[in-house]
Amino acid sequence: MKHAGDTRNASGAQGGPVLSKEGLPGWLDPVARVAETVEPLQLSRFLPPANGAGRQSAVLILFGEGPRGPELLLMERAGTLRSHAGQPSFPGGALDPEDGDPKTDGPLNAALREAEEETGLDPSGVQLFGVLPRLYIPVSRFVVTPVLGWWRRPTPVGVVDPGETARVFTVPVVDLTDPANRATTVHPSGHRGPAFLVESALVWGFTAGVIDKILHFAGWERPWDREKQVPLDWRA
Repeated sequence: MKHAGDTRNASGAQGGPVLSKEGLPGWLDPVARVAETVEPLQLSRFLPPANGAGRQSAVLILFGEGPRGPELLLMERAGTLRSHAGQPSFPGGALDPEDGDPKTDGPLNAALREAEEETGLDPSGVQLFGVLPRLYIPVSRFVVTPVLGWWRRPTPVGVVDPGETARVFTVPVVDLTDPANRATTVHPSGHRGPAFLVESALVWGFTAGVIDKILHFAGWERPWDREKQVPLDWRA
């Protein structure tokens, strides 16, 4: 896997995806530092099983610039899916054999491939600049590598397969940091976690947890009322 300083584009024009911080906008510097310094347990208490169990997967955490400044690309999963139905999430999914080695460039390939399949995103316009520690989603047994991207050359996005995706949308970072849009979800199981009420959606679970930690460790977080609760349905 190539790292900072390699200037090939993220689509792998010369043989595969690369990581590069060259030319990133200054406001992304704190996020790039998070990728270099954050420890797994600072992101989540759910870490991959030591025995190697779990299905390898990746998500693309794609930052762009919109009319209201920095923004994140999200999608809402179709309500008919077997796992995480109806939930807003980052584009992503399981690694395919052709994606390559899960320990090297496999997650980078998978994140871009899944984003293209789910949102119609053109991977050639994306610059990958960091990878967060692998995390674990117990309910689906996915081992997830969060891949950080800069939408250097934005292209149109939208629902590609209604059977997988209900909608594709962007969320301004200023809305994610707005205390009025923040809450704590309470699952019937007793589990509590951060949530965001943005773009007519409740972002919770794994996706909200990662966003919450990025905002915190990047220094973007604003004080918010952690006692403001949103109950979750037992089917969630």
